[in-house]
Amino acid sequence: MEYIIIIISAVFVNNILLSQFLGICPFLGVSNKVSTAVGMSGAVCFVMALSTLVTYLLQYYVLNPLNIGFMQTIVFILVIAALVQMVEIILKKISPSLYQALGIYLPLITTNCAVLGVAILVVTKEFAFGGGEPGLLNLAESVVYAVASALGFGLAMTLMAGIREQLELAKVPEAFRGVPIALIIAGIMAMAFMGFSGIV
Repeated sequence: MEYIIIIISAVFVNNILLSQFLGICPFLGVSNKVSTAVGMSGAVCFVMALSTLVTYLLQYYVLNPLNIGFMQTIVFILVIAALVQMVEIILKKISPSLYQALGIYLPLITTNCAVLGVAILVVTKEFAFGGGEPGLLNLAESVVYAVASALGFGLAMTLMAGIREQLELAKVPEAFRGVPIALIIAGIMAMAFMGFSGIV
């Protein structure tokens, strides 16, 4: 039951994009086509899940025991950068078309504040419903939270891409074309997702 609450909370109630406003740059930049948005979401999900797993272990089994917690942000960014390089190499070999479509936004996952934000949130909030020392259950909850946050990121990106594809067929006033209408849609989607906070 705890995992279901974490998933619902991360995907709908505290959506990383639409409630916490982390990762807006790729959200607005890559959400022109659904296929590109889904590819970016998959890459972010992979990086977010692995980086949370690695950074959690580094925090509790390296940084904290050595009393060098102040190095947290630097270490986390290095881990995320290494994982993004791995994703970039894999995508270039497996799907060159998706690699080209993502363009500059793929390396920008390294500086995507959503990925770093989730890694830091997991450590600072210490996902442990029972409290106590960090352990396997906390690690499992942390990874579930990271994957659910990535799914929320993907849901928001895909919805936005679908709406923007439909807008290409609509008659949008000249003043609202491009970024202005994208920002308006993002605001409306954020208000809609904030409505979920009344459920839980």
